[in-house]
Amino acid sequence: MKVSDILRVKGGTLYTVAPDEALSAALGVMSQYDIGSLVVMDHGELVGMLTFREVIQAIVENGGSLGTSQVQSVMDDHPLTCMPATELDEVRRMMLGRHARYMPVLTERTLMGVISFYDVARAVVDSQDFENRMLKAYIRDWPVESRDEPPSSNRPS
Repeated sequence: MKVSDILRVKGGTLYTVAPDEALSAALGVMSQYDIGSLVVMDHGELVGMLTFREVIQAIVENGGSLGTSQVQSVMDDHPLTCMPATELDEVRRMMLGRHARYMPVLTERTLMGVISFYDVARAVVDSQDFENRMLKAYIRDWPVESRDEPPSSNRPS
């Protein structure tokens, strides 16, 4: 399974923010749409990711408030990225290795979408459920051997 399979199911809605945007405004967007991340774009280029992790760290460092922080001061300016053709096993390894919950998907320099660890986990579970149903159907349709005839592997030569 590839990242493109997840994007096809997810749809194409992207939520972005500019690096010079107020952090409080970015949080308002995240809260309004119930999303855990925003892609930080500057002049059509990916320049970072803003997730609740960075926001919480900024609040702690600022003594419990947002203050007048801008997105660029707290964003991850080197986020993990992948391509639509990247295999899900590789994405899982990358995300686990960096404790990343969100990953922008790029084709060359064009943002195609964002996948979350939840998206990856759901795709894996759906794939396993499908395989499980197919195996159960196969077993259910297993041919019954005749009682009068011994199994072919036990026939005398």
